[in-house]
Amino acid sequence: MNITARPFKVLGIQQIAIGAPSKDKLRRLWVDMLGLEVTSHFVSERENVDEDICTIGSGPFKVEVDLMQPIDADKKPAVHTTPLNHVGLWIDDLPAAVDWLTAQGVRFAPGGIRKGAAGFDICFLHPKANDEFAISGEGVLIEMVQAPAEVISAFGLMAAAH
Repeated sequence: MNITARPFKVLGIQQIAIGAPSKDKLRRLWVDMLGLEVTSHFVSERENVDEDICTIGSGPFKVEVDLMQPIDADKKPAVHTTPLNHVGLWIDDLPAAVDWLTAQGVRFAPGGIRKGAAGFDICFLHPKANDEFAISGEGVLIEMVQAPAEVISAFGLMAAAH
């Protein structure tokens, strides 16, 4: 495979999503015991998810921890069947990343680039490869998240300092 220059950067972790049959035990650990703050809620019939969006850190280094349960445990996607459901990565140029990765043979989940629960543009790398796209998350669903200007700037300043 001839890999050309990568036209984007992965800047850091944007989120970690954890699924369970019920959010109650997840909240008991992550909110009550570890002290994360629930900052918002998101419910989507289409994505079969009811989630509490919690946060660690602040500013451009804030990381979401999404505590998820299915709306209907018998429907797909089954957000509770993989306890660590997905990891989100800040991307400096999401459209360029999707175009380049697709050209390299990376498989994306259906849905394309769209608004995510926290309001950022997102898309998902599929956890399984297929005949058409030989590169995947190898069992891990990876959410690519368009970084806002303040995150891009903060990570740029960090890189310049090293």
